[in-house]
Amino acid sequence: MKRIAILGSTGSIGRSALAVADAHPDRIAIVGLAAGENADLLAEQMARYQPATVAMASGDALDRLRQCGVPGAANAISGRDGLVAVATAPEVDLVLCASSGTEALEAVLAAIEHKKTIALANKEVLVMAGGLVTEAARRNGVMILPVDSEHNAIHQCLHGREASEIRRLILTASGGPFRGRAASELKDVTADQALRHPTWRMGRKITIDSATLMNKGLEVIEAHWLFGVGANQIDVVIHPQSVVHSMVELTDGSTIAQLGVTDMRLPIQYAFSYPERWATRLPSLDFDIVRAGRLDFDVPDTAAFPCLRLAYRALDSDRSLPVVLNAANEIAVARFLEGSIRFPSIAEIIERAMDAHAPAEVASLASVRAVDQWAREYSLETARGVELKA
Repeated sequence: MKRIAILGSTGSIGRSALAVADAHPDRIAIVGLAAGENADLLAEQMARYQPATVAMASGDALDRLRQCGVPGAANAISGRDGLVAVATAPEVDLVLCASSGTEALEAVLAAIEHKKTIALANKEVLVMAGGLVTEAARRNGVMILPVDSEHNAIHQCLHGREASEIRRLILTASGGPFRGRAASELKDVTADQALRHPTWRMGRKITIDSATLMNKGLEVIEAHWLFGVGANQIDVVIHPQSVVHSMVELTDGSTIAQLGVTDMRLPIQYAFSYPERWATRLPSLDFDIVRAGRLDFDVPDTAAFPCLRLAYRALDSDRSLPVVLNAANEIAVARFLEGSIRFPSIAEIIERAMDAHAPAEVASLASVRAVDQWAREYSLETARGVELKA
């Protein structure tokens, strides 16, 4: 029986993880849940799974949870302290980090220090503090199992191979809803259009990241930390069918690919069951209906979608620039979703923040948070200027 805590239990990944637990009640026990602001759904989850430790993002959300009258709500905790409490509870074996944004960074580091296995579905943790997280995991002998479909695919393809055997990692990208459009055609696209992802159903922020290709840029940085390879060994290809989730080219020229249906329950179950493989009720990949038998691959258009180029630039810096990239992107995406800026302004705000920042070492959590705060303030001010010109 694996005892699992979920950070972000009311989000799309968290709900899929609970579906995996439902499919394997003899193998998985849910012992901790942390959510953002959805108190009603968390109350339902608490009633069903009866976790020992519970947290919510804010005091207001915690008040709403307690008003639901569900047993255990009186002992729930809010904020980052709540996330840490859920992630480090003594009964937890594995922590699934599925929360969005940067709030779970302290909780992940604390869980590693308590020698909990980490299943990571949150990109920001490694983008912001990849060096700190991976060094802590190495020092404590803790596994970090990727849940993102692309990194999960690479993990499966490598299956314990050494970094010296890797020629390159090839991350696949659907291309998002605006695949094939030129830069001139993106000026007036709306948030509603950007949220219509062609193959995956995800949260709002990550869906916009997919539309800008920033999602893939963040994954490039993640791959560097997860698999110990340089930026020059990580390529991105556009693969609209989303059937090949990623590939690995080995030093002898062989290329290994992982294929599967587009369902996040598969990589979640892989992380929960590792190193075993459990049977699943999910459908097998039907090769007869895979886009009329086609598997297409193309080169990303970084002129129309410059966020991918900016992510490679941040990784090449290998210091604080990924923190700036991530923070500026969060601010810009939020402003776009609010309707305050245009789609191309997302990349503009990020690039201006990166240009204004003097890269520095980020050897502590405090230094990461300081750079993150500066980048958010700078990007908010930049966004106000962009709004006036929109």
